[in-house]
Amino acid sequence: MNPISRRSLLASAAALTGGLALAACTGTPNIPRPTASPTGPVKAQLDEVLKIVSGGSDKFGVYVTDVRSGGTYSFNGDYASQNASMVKVMIALMALRKAGGLLNAENDAVATKMITQSDNASAETLWAYGGGPDAYQQLADELKMTHTHREQGRDDWSWTWTTPSDQVLLLKYVTEGGTKAFTTEQGAYVYDLMGKVIDDQTWGVGAPKSSAVAVHLKNGWVQFKSTDNLWAVNSMGTVKGESRDYRMAVMTRVADFATGRELTSEVGRQVFSILGSGKL
Repeated sequence: MNPISRRSLLASAAALTGGLALAACTGTPNIPRPTASPTGPVKAQLDEVLKIVSGGSDKFGVYVTDVRSGGTYSFNGDYASQNASMVKVMIALMALRKAGGLLNAENDAVATKMITQSDNASAETLWAYGGGPDAYQQLADELKMTHTHREQGRDDWSWTWTTPSDQVLLLKYVTEGGTKAFTTEQGAYVYDLMGKVIDDQTWGVGAPKSSAVAVHLKNGWVQFKSTDNLWAVNSMGTVKGESRDYRMAVMTRVADFATGRELTSEVGRQVFSILGSGKL
């Protein structure tokens, strides 16, 4: 793969702004949707809906853990692609590990901006502070995120690789602890920031968000101008409320940001609806 510069990443962010404006002007992208409500066991309902919503794409993956039952569901959950800004959860954990506890006031402000606003400059700062790609790989290895790795020959954070299943495993450690890689307090710190993401970035997993439904999430999006010109549009997080309690990640690779945002949000809405009918 050809190198991608920080300037290119910032250009992608500019493209995102244009994508949002375009979506507002031209309406919702045309995402395949079921014409009737699914029936049968919960996993069968999810299969039925996601086969339609994905449009048969092999560049699409979903993984869900139902906290109520401990049950799991995978729809191409080992689909591997670049993290984009979804990696900022791990960057925050890298910085906390480097600090040996919680962050000082200066880095706390940087981490807050990185997670809640998906600020790239803040991510650059903490990526360097936390140890860069080597520290990222070490953290992934310690967490046994077996499909999560740095891009060989590259030092940038956006092109690190992961899968939906690995992201849900990361969410488990952030919310429940159970790892020596970071403390429960450090995980809670990151999780709290994920609950404060600005409203216009709570699409995807966060599509069901309401006054009765709490969402903690981090989304990611980047265009690969140097390769296939497609967009990786991803979302990971937790949803709790209205009798639901689950962790989910969805990863896609699509023609434009607006399509990816609507596709991940449709997945978020469908999973929320189906898990209201029963547990995994």
